[in-house]
Parts: sequence; structure tokens; C-alpha cells
Amino acid sequence: MKRVLIRIAKYLLLIFTGFVTLTVITGVILYKTAERSLPQLDLPGITPELAEMDGYTSFGSSTLRRGQGDLWELHLRGNPSVRGLALGELCREMMYRQESAFINEIRRMIPSERYLSFLKYITIIFNRNLSANIPLEYKQEIYAASFACSSEFDFIGSAYERQLNYHAAHDLGHAMQEYMLVGCSSFGVWGAKSADSSLLIGRNFDFYVGDEFAKEKVVSFIYPDKGYRFASVSWAGMVGVLSGMNEKGVTVTLNAAKSQPPIASKTPISIIAREILQYASTIDEAFEIAAGMEAFVSESILIGSAKDGVAAIIEKSPGGTNLFRVDGDMIISTNHFQSKEFLNNTKNRKSIESIEGSHSLYRYKRLDQLIAESSPVTLAGAAATLRDYRGLGNKEIGLTNEMSINQFIAHHAVIFQPESLMMWVSSSDWQLGKMVAYDLGALFSVQESGEKSPLTPLREELAIEADSAAIAGTVPIVREFREGAITIRDAVKEKRVIERAFTDRFLIVNSQYYYTYELLGDYYLAIGERELAAKHYGIALECDIPYPATREMIAKKLKSIKR
Repeated sequence: MKRVLIRIAKYLLLIFTGFVTLTVITGVILYKTAERSLPQLDLPGITPELAEMDGYTSFGSSTLRRGQGDLWELHLRGNPSVRGLALGELCREMMYRQESAFINEIRRMIPSERYLSFLKYITIIFNRNLSANIPLEYKQEIYAASFACSSEFDFIGSAYERQLNYHAAHDLGHAMQEYMLVGCSSFGVWGAKSADSSLLIGRNFDFYVGDEFAKEKVVSFIYPDKGYRFASVSWAGMVGVLSGMNEKGVTVTLNAAKSQPPIASKTPISIIAREILQYASTIDEAFEIAAGMEAFVSESILIGSAKDGVAAIIEKSPGGTNLFRVDGDMIISTNHFQSKEFLNNTKNRKSIESIEGSHSLYRYKRLDQLIAESSPVTLAGAAATLRDYRGLGNKEIGLTNEMSINQFIAHHAVIFQPESLMMWVSSSDWQLGKMVAYDLGALFSVQESGEKSPLTPLREELAIEADSAAIAGTVPIVREFREGAITIRDAVKEKRVIERAFTDRFLIVNSQYYYTYELLGDYYLAIGERELAAKHYGIALECDIPYPATREMIAKKLKSIKR
């Protein structure tokens, strides 16, 4: 029997060794054969120089200036190569700060340098065909912009590879939405639901990579040599579109949907949104563009249209594309699909079941409730809806809860009036700050006349005032809570006792939030205070919890203590 067992062990070791060897060889082949070619650029013979004047910086016919609050205003003109070069030169310092903030946040989540180095190769393998799925003009723009990237981060990859991969980071973040702070909410109203009966769209973009990453927002005004002129809101170096409106009054906002972890890269959603904004003038044209491009995650793309006078949702997934329209005068998009085509597809059964009880459905119901209470919706009403942090029926569910419309993580919030070509963009803190009014109709009219003014037409009288009460009272509490949570998580890892006054204060700061009690339960368990741990886990289970899996996990912790 002993000899038989030894023989079996040898066979298993041989099989395991063969499997590992095959995996390594496959990985090397995939890495070596990854698409890493560089696009040909069409640059001028003489490179322009940066010039400073009257509060703005120019590079050729493109300009950058500091707007209000934490907003920067970027105007890009020319062919894709020229636009990309101008983007990099004008935003060089900002791009460095954005990349530093992004890398630092990744390092915070994954402190092992060895594992980070391993992830570099995994990312290259995963995104091996990413370049092949991005239209040439956007690759040229990204490549030309990458000239301004710092060599400090070359350990991750070349500047161009990094910039391509960052355009896919949004998709991967949404695919991992159950593990990251992602929960965008948006809505559109028109007819009887709108104060002036015209189409009004509001959205929160809740892509969170730390507060440092969201410190500077770029409002870009693009004048391409092909297609429509448009404005978008994102960060320095981002060629894709996250929130934007073109000169025809077509708006695009992105909302993640339930998605399986992707197995291969296709076209990043932000690039699909860019294609729509640059080349579509109606909802049908937007749908045709989206249907013709492959995505590797699921996303709801809320499309507003001045010509159509309504909004609709393009449901885009690796398996297909659906157009969801409503019969009434309101549409809501959170983080789940709604079309009959999706609901009637048996392959989607698991995803459909996960919608019930999810924070996505909860936020959908809360938006429906808020719109009903404020109808007909005014600009101020739309802003108040985006800033709301309470639960159904105005219930206190804890600050930063993912069940809230406002989770205090928004990179930006935007309100659009497509028919008047007006756009309002939030300034810090999150969506609570002043919402700056941009008159795109006036801006694009100036360009039509042949002028190239570096100034952006603002409508100060139409700006939406900041929520000063929340900024003065709630924002400091949110910041204190987040800093306290970091301290307690560190204490849990180190099994270190901290002052009772600190934990008491932490509890008071955000006493309605389930995570406050879960984290304190983890802390007390780590230092051997099992009764206190059980008490706090029990209270956590009485709170509003965004994920069923989280509730089950807390219940298991409590059960293990009581055993």
C-alpha cells in the first residue's frame, strides 16, 4: 500500500508539474504575442510651443485654463495626433498627478511589489488585443498624449501601454463592482415630469479611486476634424467619454451593470461612448454605433437626444446590445438592465435574481421616489436628487452607504439640458459644490464663426449653488469616518488595542451605517473581546446592508462566535 501511495503521489506531482509548465509556456506565448504595435501619427513638421497669456495656456490652437473650483477647462482642436499631442503638453503635470494617485491607490490595495509586478504581465496578457479593438483615431490621440507621461511608472509598462490600459480600468472597476465603490445613478425627465417640459438629465459618476484621484476634474471641449463637436467631463489623459454632450444635443452617461469578470478585452465602454458622442445625432444613430462595437463588460449607456426630446438606455454586454425605451416621461438608470430582451433571456437568470435585494434596485426605487416628490423637476430639484444621501422614505441608512444616491465618492455629477445645449458640472466636494453652468450653444456658435477664443462661455446667473449646509456639517463627518476606518482596519490587522475614546467616537460619527458596527466587530474579535464583537455584529445585521453576500458574511462571523 505504501508503494502504491508513493507511485500515485509521483504521478500527481508529474501531472501538476506538467500543468504548471504548460501554464507558464502559455503565459509567455500570450505575453510575447500581445498586440503592442504603435499607431502612425500625423503630426505637424514644427511642434508648437507652450505659451502663457491672460490666465490660460495655449499649445497651437488648443488651450487650457483653470476654471472654477477644482475644474479645468480644456479646448482641443485638430486631427487626432495633434489633439493628443496638445492634450499631453497642456495636461502634463495633471496627468502625472492622476497617474500617481491611481498607482498609490493600487499600492494601498495591493501592497506587495512582487504581486504588482506579476499583475503587470497579467494585465498585458488580458489586454493583449485591446489596441485592435480601439478605432485608429483614438489610438493616435492616446499615443500622442502618452509622450507627456512620466518614465517613473515604466515598471508597469510603456507610457502608451499604460494609457491604453487605463482606458480599460473603468471597465474592470465596474466588473468588480461588488468589491469596489462603484454605484452610478442617473435619470432623465421630460414632458410633465420636467419643469419646462424639455428633456433634463442628471447623473452621478461614482468611480472611486481615492479622494486624491478626484481632486482635479477636466471639462474638455473637443473640436474634431471629423464628426460633431462635444464636451465631456473626466480626468487628465482620458480620451474616452464618461459623461458628455455634443453640439446636436446628444448626451451620454455610463452606468455599470451586473457583469461576470471578463476573460478577454474588447472595446472599453468609454471609447464606445466617445464614438457615440462624436458621430451620433439621435438615439437610433447612437444605438447603431453601440451595436457595431464589442464590449467586454456590461454597461447601461443612458442616451439623451434633443432631436428625439427623450432619453433611452442602450444595454451593452459581451453578448449583445438592446435598446430600452419607456412609454412615460421619465427614465432611471442605476446598475442593472431593464429591457424585456434581457429579462426574457434565460442565460441572464442568475443576473436577474441578483437584482432583487441589490443596492442597484434600492437606488432605482429611491430615485423614483425623489423624482415623484419633486415633479415637475427643476434644475435645483435635479441637483438635490443627485445630492441625496438618505434611504427610502428619508430613512437614515448611514453616510457612504452604497444604497444611497450620494455615497460621497462621486468623481463628478452632471446635469444636461440637451435642447438648450446647457451643461452643469459639479465642483468639490463631490457633487455638493457649486455646479458650474456651461453654455455649449454659445461656445460652438463662436467656433462656427471662425473665432478661436480660449474662454469658455459661462452662465453665472444659471449656476446651481453649493449645498453649503452639507459641506459645513456632513463633509467633515464623512472625512472623519473614513480616516477612523483606516485606523481601525490597521488595528485589526495588527491585533492592536486602541483607546476606547477613539472607538466610542467612531461609533457616534456614523451610527446608522452597518459597516461601522461590522468593523468594530472585527476589531473586538481581533483583540479577543468576543462578547463585544458579537454585540456589534448583531447590530450590523439590523442595519441596511447593500449586498446579500455581505449580510451572510456578517451572520457567519456572529455564528462562529456563538458556537
